Amino acid sequence: MGGRRTLQHFRFQHRFFAPNGEHGKGAQKTGKDGAHCIIDVPPGTVVKDAQTGEVLADLTEENALWIAASGGRGGRGNRRFSTSTNRAPRYAQPGEPGESKTLKLELKLLADVGLVGLPNAGKSTLIAAMSSASPKTGAYPFTTLTPNLGVATPPHSEPFVVADIPGLIEGAHEGAGLGIRFLRHIERTSVLVHLLDAAQIPEENPLEPYNTVQNELLAYNPKLTKKPVIVCLNKIDLENAPQGATMFEKAFDGPTLRISGATGQGVNELITRLAAILNNPPEQEP
Repeated sequence: MGGRRTLQHFRFQHRFFAPNGEHGKGAQKTGKDGAHCIIDVPPGTVVKDAQTGEVLADLTEENALWIAASGGRGGRGNRRFSTSTNRAPRYAQPGEPGESKTLKLELKLLADVGLVGLPNAGKSTLIAAMSSASPKTGAYPFTTLTPNLGVATPPHSEPFVVADIPGLIEGAHEGAGLGIRFLRHIERTSVLVHLLDAAQIPEENPLEPYNTVQNELLAYNPKLTKKPVIVCLNKIDLENAPQGATMFEKAFDGPTLRISGATGQGVNELITRLAAILNNPPEQEP
């Protein structure tokens, strides 16, 4: 794996061939071996059998190598079969064909923090705010069809990577709204930030937006609901947001944080809390 950050280059090339080896030459010279065909993919790429869906490789390390298909064994010329009684045998062993496989590649982002929430919860605005919270941070767009990455640098801690996961809707774990395409990106994250639009908290059921996303995470992979999470009530700068935040906090059994990605309110505190969790991760279940 080299400098690739996406699988975008596979849109234009789907087939890869390693060159054949060469035939033996005169003066009993051995033919040249075929060269390797090395396919560059970004860290976080999962390789599956296209027919069965079986995971064949999980390439999480930089510069990791995995042999997808082996070349065939080279042939042996008639000289290899000569004996004391048959100095010039008229038999040779031909080479064998190499392996051919059809594979499916999936990319799971290697991020420390995943932002989840309903559409329009303000995730993109928040990741931009987190990535400009100090002079040493910056936002790095992944692609228009995949999550955005931001790098946040706390004042007294190591930088960490945040993945902005596009909004989840009901049925996302079954693929609704491109749900499966994006849900897999948060499987590797260490911490989740559950973002709620405080201005859109329903009075009749304040926990509904929260429960919708939690149910999708649980249905896709129950382990996602076991990750450390910070529940953030976003857009607190809007007129009716404090009232919505209060309703949610009264119904919710756990700590919350009021923030505004637009104004920056509470963003530094969020970064500090995330850094504390990442530097002292809780023990994970085996």
